[in-house]
Amino acid sequence: MRRHRKEPLGSARVARLVRERIEQGGERVWRLEDFQDLPFSATARALSRLAHRKVIERLSKGVYYRARPTAFGASRPNPATISKLASDRKDVFPSGISAANLLGFTTQTARRGEVATSAGSLPRKLLGLDTVIHTRRPEAWSALSAEDAALLDFLRSGGKASELPPEQTVQRTLALLSQTSRFHRLLRVAATEPPRARAVIGALGEQLGIKPAALKTLRASLNPLSRFDFGVFAALPNATDWQARKKR
Repeated sequence: MRRHRKEPLGSARVARLVRERIEQGGERVWRLEDFQDLPFSATARALSRLAHRKVIERLSKGVYYRARPTAFGASRPNPATISKLASDRKDVFPSGISAANLLGFTTQTARRGEVATSAGSLPRKLLGLDTVIHTRRPEAWSALSAEDAALLDFLRSGGKASELPPEQTVQRTLALLSQTSRFHRLLRVAATEPPRARAVIGALGEQLGIKPAALKTLRASLNPLSRFDFGVFAALPNATDWQARKKR
């Protein structure tokens, strides 16, 4: 909760206090939240002016970095700190190998970061210039936890990032879906997913013993003439019942 000072501070004094703290703080990332004892608007203006004067670098809205000189030029933000800030956003989720790693399907670590987002654009400086960003995820993803969204991303891709054999991948997926009503959380956003993802979710739900009435709308949303590439989920015994392409 923002703490209010008993006496208002003038913009000039706020600017001086902000600069003094930044200069005394050395190399680090600064956020607006770090100045909660100062007036919000005046602090935002002060940070913006310092970025314009190149005292600090703007990484994204409300996030700045104070560099230090090195033999190779100005220092860069700590990747772990930046990753933590990015993961705190409610519209950024693990994707690809990062999602599979989080869920225990692989021990690999991607050479480049990979995220999915429901936002139209993301700050490259905050996420890393070489990060792979998958946009156009449905707005419904914003209501999901990072792990739920990672699992949905994994289902979308047909589980291709898994290092486990298909049967073990299926069993682990079912175990994850059975945790604390997770399947029903994903079912609530399934209508916004591509047809293949809806079909895979339906097949997995049926294997979990979900009542047919709960899956009826999901099945009805699929074109009965379509066939989908289930990836590793073609190993599901009921995959063809949910319109998976037959294995060659």
